[in-house]
Amino acid sequence: MNAMIESPNLEKKDLKKLVDLNDGLENFFRNTIIPQLFVDADLILRKFSPPGNKHFKLVASDIGKPIYKIPSLFNLPDFVECIIDVINHNKDIEKEIQTDDKRWFQMNVLPYIIKRQNTTNGVVITFVDITDRINDKLEIEKINADHETFIYSVSHDFRGPLTNMVLLVDLLKSAVDKNEKEDIRIFTEKIEESAHALTSLINELTDITKIGNDPDDKPAPVNIDRILEEVKFTLKNQIYQSHAKISTNILVHEVLFSSKNLRSIIYNLISNAIKFATPEVTPEIIIKTEEAGDYTLLSVKDNGAGIEEDKQDEIFSKFTRLQPQIEGTGVGLFIVSKMVTNQGGKIEVVSNVDNGTTFNIYIKN
Repeated sequence: MNAMIESPNLEKKDLKKLVDLNDGLENFFRNTIIPQLFVDADLILRKFSPPGNKHFKLVASDIGKPIYKIPSLFNLPDFVECIIDVINHNKDIEKEIQTDDKRWFQMNVLPYIIKRQNTTNGVVITFVDITDRINDKLEIEKINADHETFIYSVSHDFRGPLTNMVLLVDLLKSAVDKNEKEDIRIFTEKIEESAHALTSLINELTDITKIGNDPDDKPAPVNIDRILEEVKFTLKNQIYQSHAKISTNILVHEVLFSSKNLRSIIYNLISNAIKFATPEVTPEIIIKTEEAGDYTLLSVKDNGAGIEEDKQDEIFSKFTRLQPQIEGTGVGLFIVSKMVTNQGGKIEVVSNVDNGTTFNIYIKN
């Protein structure tokens, strides 16, 4: 008789324990900050934690649906394959995946085991956001690649002038022994040219570290006509040797910009127009300024070989060299772009193969 009275009480206690345990699990599941999913052995979504809504746009009506009818899950890389593999082989799987919104997750797929039957009745899936870690990794890989390119660029570009200087010194010694004064003069000039080339390379590499940190970068009123004359004077040997023709149409004579940086920008663009001119064609360079809304537009147009359309975005990247046979570090246009954007401007290139290139510099008024 007593046993019959106690039995319902025991059942009530066991039921209460199960209810309390279920409530505890529900609270844990609801308050976790990690997306968690429960998918049964028939690939039906049975449960998901609130972060699953945030990251995978899941809603209450998705519960009870096959996962192949939930695009945000079905389209995850190898998602279905991993679930099937875990159910079939009763083993954990850990995998890095990227979602459509370009976020990275570490996906852990664990078997949901019914102990009494020792069978897998589905999987529990957790997603840990590792986007920052992956981005840091990619950034480090990019930095390492840049360093490798930098080392190659420096070794390649320094080798030419240094080799020339060594050979010229040997020839100079021979000319001195023979008292050949004209040869001595020629060799001395060539050594001087090689030394200037090395100096220019070193200055370009040094300029990278100064961008945005040099107090002389501060904008101030600067006269474009004066800067143009200074640049043409600096490039007089290149202009003379190439017979380059430079014409101007300056409608805006003064801008608010760093004088040093504007000089460097114009120098780079004119120098490149001469350096990359079409063989056997006299370089023609047209420099214009005009008002363009909130900007002053400075354009430098040449009649060179042009740049292929799929390469035009690359030219502003660090150490990019489309013609490795021509001396240079591949940092000139990178520096130009940084100088412009750091002071609120923008730069664009318009180019057609065999029909020249125009660089448009928009300087913020």
